[in-house]
Parts: sequence; structure tokens; C-alpha cells
Amino acid sequence: MKTRLLSLFLISSCFLHAAARAEGEAPAAAPAPAPAATEHSFTGNLGFVSDYRFRGISQTWKQPAIQGGFDYSHSSGLYAGTWASNVSGNSYNNGAGMEWDLYGGWKTAVAEGVTLDVGALAYLYPGAKLNAAPGQPTSHRYDNVDLYAAVSAGAFSAKLSVAATDYFGLDSDTAGYAYFSALTPKGSSKGTSYLDLNYNADMGQGVTLGMHLGHLWVRKYGDLSYTDWKLSVSKELKDLGGVVVSLAAVGTDAKKDLYQVGDSAAARAKRVGGTGVVLGLSKTF
Repeated sequence: MKTRLLSLFLISSCFLHAAARAEGEAPAAAPAPAPAATEHSFTGNLGFVSDYRFRGISQTWKQPAIQGGFDYSHSSGLYAGTWASNVSGNSYNNGAGMEWDLYGGWKTAVAEGVTLDVGALAYLYPGAKLNAAPGQPTSHRYDNVDLYAAVSAGAFSAKLSVAATDYFGLDSDTAGYAYFSALTPKGSSKGTSYLDLNYNADMGQGVTLGMHLGHLWVRKYGDLSYTDWKLSVSKELKDLGGVVVSLAAVGTDAKKDLYQVGDSAAARAKRVGGTGVVLGLSKTF
């Protein structure tokens, strides 16, 4: 699977005559706007989802989330933004139950209809620290920083994100308790990468069909690597001020014994990488 996905990415990049650019879906953060016609541009976004999925993994213990952010872009192609969502305290212990993203980068056209985007994105979880056992917090944080490069052409986009820090706190010190089942300590997970491929087709009358395929390579901890996918349909409701309603089927092949999350007593574990349906409402202003 790793070879097939990497080959697809390289072929796509050559075809588009550009380098590659992950949450990533989205990440988790809202995509930065394209360079505006005016020198300075500001936009905002607000949304609701029935389950916040990041790279196919539920961040809210399969519960709803309210999300929103702000973006600034300059006519030079430089941009910066922030985005936030509630997350589950079962996944991110001891914190405010919040993910706060900060990102910035540069977008530029490299050919007709082809855009290159490079930047950095920090995932922050205020106050959150990993637990060595239920009710026993450590000094290790979940915060993560990704460097990314992306290329888009028409309905297609590809993005490669590489962790510049330990991947959400995973290293030799935390390997025994960072995931549902203990891992053998193998050092830092810095350099973990995620490939994000997307195709969004405009079907007319405000309807968009989306297809996503992603793969996570966790450095030194191969058992955590997995492939995720998403099929979605969305529609802009112009009569409701441009509100977009979406429905998506999301899934992964992540290992069940690792990608589970229990409650504060480490009970009632849920498989957070399992296939599910996500309903969303969003508005850009």
C-alpha cells in the first residue's frame, strides 16, 4: 500500500508539473484561502459536525463538535490563520477539551490552473498532558507541528505533511501508554508523514462530490500506520445564506487494539478509527 500510494503521488505531481504539499483534511484546520484580488483579505468559518474525524480517527469519542476559524491572506500569496474545535478529554487527557490550530504559509500559481502551497501547522491542546495511568498525568504534551507542501489543479489536490516534532507526544517515554495498547519504545516519532489525496467534483446546482484517500506512516512505530478514506456529498443552501450541508462516510484500516479510546476510568472503549457516517453544517463569511 505504501508503494502504491507513493507512486500515485509522484505520478500526480509530475503530471501537474509541481511539487507536492497535511487534516488534512484537514487537517483539522480549514484550508487557507487562495490569494485574493485585493491586497488584504479576511474570512471566517463556523461549523458543526456529528463526529470530528482527523485523518479518519475520531477526536471527539464519536460525539459532535463545534468548530470555527479565521484566515488572513495577502496578494503576495502569504497567508495565516487559526482554527479551533472541541475534542474529547478521553483522547486528550487533563486539558480544556480543545484543539487550537495555528498555521501559515505561502501559495502561488506555478502553471495555468496549478497552485503550489507550502507552510506549517501547529496543533495545540491547551493544558492537555498524557496519562501514564487513569488519573496519573505526566509532563508530556500532545502538541504537534507539521510542515507541509501541497499541489492543486482543478478538482484534484495532493498534500504531504511531515511532523517536525514527536507525533502527538509519541516517543520512547510515552510509548507504553500513548495508545490503547502498549508499544515497544523505539525512540522519537519525529518525521512521521501523512499523504492526503483529494478529488472534489462540482456536480452543479451547488452540489459537490468529494473523494479522499490518505495514508499515515508513523516513523519507528509501524503498527500505528494506516490508510483512511472518505466519500462525501455537500450542497450549498443559497436560500439559507450559503450554509453548506454535508454527509460523509469515513473509515480506516487502523488496528483495533491500538486505535481505541476509553473513558476516564479506561473503560467503555470505543474504536475511534471504525467506519462511520458524519453529518456537517458549515458557513463561510
